[in-house]
Amino acid sequence: MAPSVKTLRADGIETRARLKEEAQRLFALRGIDGVSVQDIVSAAEQRNNASLRYYFGNKLELARELVVDGARVIDEIRQAMLDVLEREGNVTLPSVLDALTLPLLELSERTGQATYIRLIANLQLNNRAFLREALEDKWNAGYKRCFAHLARLLPDMPAPILEQRLTLAGNIYGNAVWAAWESSKDSEDPSRFWERSYTISNVMDTLQGVLEAPPSARTLALVEAELPARKATAGATTRRKKA
Repeated sequence: MAPSVKTLRADGIETRARLKEEAQRLFALRGIDGVSVQDIVSAAEQRNNASLRYYFGNKLELARELVVDGARVIDEIRQAMLDVLEREGNVTLPSVLDALTLPLLELSERTGQATYIRLIANLQLNNRAFLREALEDKWNAGYKRCFAHLARLLPDMPAPILEQRLTLAGNIYGNAVWAAWESSKDSEDPSRFWERSYTISNVMDTLQGVLEAPPSARTLALVEAELPARKATAGATTRRKKA
């Protein structure tokens, strides 16, 4: 007896999900460039490469879908947290940092797969252009809201310094430390560092310190020296566009 359309559809959904799960794990561990289509197909226990091409077209389109899947959920959680903070008048530096960071940690609870942070950390190190293209500036509304609140909460911090520090706390340092957390969570031999009940809170305190530590006189002088050059470059660009 031939399988029903419903059975075929269910099998297709399961196959697609299996390919995505195994691809995300492999990309997280080895990066996109270190994983072949055959690696993904074999890990997903599929017969040949045609299954991946059928569902996704190619490896990069599969990676793009994985990036957007996670980013969409993270932005949804982050914006919901910010909505509550704004409604209750509880917008503080620690609470905004929570909204910036905790959605990353909650994602694995929602998906049951602790690999997304490492996937993104790998892309930011090795495939930043692809990551920007995949996100298309669509799934960072919550991130932008966090930055706007931080700028208001840290009015004495020069904008260029705050922008760099948010990149450090939210991306470079943040991705490194939360990738380590995720790796431990995903391991059969978790790190003792993350077993302490206060560790995540302590990490959050550290990231807050990155944001609010007063810049040195040397850094401020370098920022002030660079501003005229930036203004001149911006003015020249504007004149060229008008011409």
